[in-house]
Amino acid sequence: MTESGLPAAGGAARHRLAPLLTPESVALIGASPKAETVGNGMIKAVRRGGFEGRVYLINPNYETIEGQPCYPSLAELPETVDLAVIGVANARIEQQLAEAIRLKARAAAIFASCYLPDDSDPPLTRRISAMARAAGMPICGGNGMGFYNFDHRLLVCGFPPPDWVGPGNMTLITHSGSVFSALCHNDRRFRYNLAVSSGQELATTAADYLDYALDQESTRVVGLFLETVRDPAGFIAALQKAQERDIPVVALKVGRTAESAALAVSHSGAIAGDHAAYQAVFDRYGVVEVDDLDSFANAMLLLGHSRRVATGGLASIHDSGGERELLVDRAIAKGVPFARINEATTAKLGARLDHGLDPINPLDAWGTGHDYEAIFADCMSALVEDPDTAIGALFVETRSGQYLNEGYARAAQVAAARADKPVVIVNNLAAVGDDDLTVRLTEAGIPVLVGIDPGLTAIRAAFARRDFRGRPPMTPPAAPPGIRARWEARLRAGNPPLDEAESLTVLADYGLPVLPHAIVEDGAAAVSAGRMLGFPVALKTAMPGILHKSDVGGVKLGLADAAAVTAAYDDLARRLGPRALVTPMAAEAGTELAFGSVYDAQFGPLVLVGAGGVLIELLRDRAVALPPFDAAVARRLLDRLAVRPLLDGRRGMPPADLDSVAVALAAFSAMIADLAGLVQEVDINPVLAGPSGCRVLDALIVPRQAAAASDGVG
Repeated sequence: MTESGLPAAGGAARHRLAPLLTPESVALIGASPKAETVGNGMIKAVRRGGFEGRVYLINPNYETIEGQPCYPSLAELPETVDLAVIGVANARIEQQLAEAIRLKARAAAIFASCYLPDDSDPPLTRRISAMARAAGMPICGGNGMGFYNFDHRLLVCGFPPPDWVGPGNMTLITHSGSVFSALCHNDRRFRYNLAVSSGQELATTAADYLDYALDQESTRVVGLFLETVRDPAGFIAALQKAQERDIPVVALKVGRTAESAALAVSHSGAIAGDHAAYQAVFDRYGVVEVDDLDSFANAMLLLGHSRRVATGGLASIHDSGGERELLVDRAIAKGVPFARINEATTAKLGARLDHGLDPINPLDAWGTGHDYEAIFADCMSALVEDPDTAIGALFVETRSGQYLNEGYARAAQVAAARADKPVVIVNNLAAVGDDDLTVRLTEAGIPVLVGIDPGLTAIRAAFARRDFRGRPPMTPPAAPPGIRARWEARLRAGNPPLDEAESLTVLADYGLPVLPHAIVEDGAAAVSAGRMLGFPVALKTAMPGILHKSDVGGVKLGLADAAAVTAAYDDLARRLGPRALVTPMAAEAGTELAFGSVYDAQFGPLVLVGAGGVLIELLRDRAVALPPFDAAVARRLLDRLAVRPLLDGRRGMPPADLDSVAVALAAFSAMIADLAGLVQEVDINPVLAGPSGCRVLDALIVPRQAAAASDGVG
């Protein structure tokens, strides 16, 4: 407890955001008696939360508001407040914030947009940010809804919430005020310990709020609705903290456009897209990513449940054969496995079901309707008790007062009381969870998920989280000592990008399997190199500035003798120039893959693996990870590819040696991590994966300084 008797918010009171989120005194600047205004709404919000600290109203136009004294300004208050809530129009924000800083207020919250017509340069948003950072003041907003800290019983918002909001174990951090309102004001399934509408993050970012939430003992799950990450290092540190504390994080990242990929020099940059870095970060730290608000809401509910999914798959029970078939179709499409129930479970089901119903999973348990409630309870219990069941789900609607739905709800509660695994109800049709029966089930500890697809997404997310937690610690390979120093001067020199010979040499230095090669400047040298390396050979242009050789007809393959090499060389020299590279043809057939890397401005280097050869940009089939990583992670990346079945062998082709591909990809990730800060893009295409291993056939390395200058070349 603090000196004022306020709770210490689960140990979070000493956090750097304590003045903002757990203040002992609050000033409401712009307080108003006028109904349905922000100035009046923020008074009602603070009162509705039951805040036990000191609250001061500020408005020079009133002496009292609703029976409480009203002061003309911050300067007239009897003390320096912790939190100044600035509920005024844009034109007055700067003055009020400057006054708060002058009087040593420790934090502020701003609702308004902070945009002014005919503003000066720098604009108001940047001026506010500079003022706050210079004063070391955390600010919630602007252009946000505020925050609810139910652990501290403080609600700061211009639009007060309904009485039922909070308290609970879920944290919501959102850049969207409308998402804040939708998930805090319109859906009674949710119970929050903390909900923050971070808005423009003028001084305080999602990373800061996430770090704070992870210090609250009540936090069981965190949901992030993100437009961007403004503090990448802080964000990574907070995700690492969540991983260490085993608190699930669900993310819905919006703004996934890929327009910037058009500026990339290599194929790797072109296929990455803007969202690649977020995918890699989320994957490294076990963040569950979803694509829509319904899935976001469902995943938070399920991952915030007190029971975690067990090993195995989904066991589901239905009152409709048609909806069961729909579920099976959607579960297969979404990659959600069903539990494989054993003979004992099958016998229990068979003994309880009406005649003619098959005792299988997923189960249609509706027969005559006689004793349906007990049948559903017993069958659900039998399914959940099966050793291969991870979670039990009853797929029905929740409608208050409808006797069938009320009976299903009671059956689910009976099954949940008997089980030690999560039991959920999934509405087949997505709807706002505001029905009284839904609320009663929520309060009884049974999550109600809405919509078959969003419900399955949440279940798949819970499985992914379970599997992530079960992985052994990652052990990436170490980069060979001294190699970075060997290449640093060349890479720092920038232009031109490393040609194929240099790039292959770098890869070989880091232990990747490359074919031998030779650079030639005339036809006789090309023939001599062909004889030395062994026919058949490939001949490629090595002229500076040509980064994508196949695009200009600069690759000649399968040259079986000296005459073929001479003819091919003469053509390349005439059209493109005399410098060429000779390399032997790969000894065996295989599947073409591509390894690549791009440098992300927020999160640093990324590693990509995908379909290779001419398919790299056509299919845009790729998986992305943060380097370095080990061979186990590399195998998981390969398993995500659409071309993955080809590696198992097709139409007489033997399967590729996946272990060797994974080892090479892990070694490549160690190289990228070792060369961090020196390399902008790497394009290794193709990597030929065959039964005896893999071989790098072509490569391009673009230094950081060369990337902009080389834009559009080739």
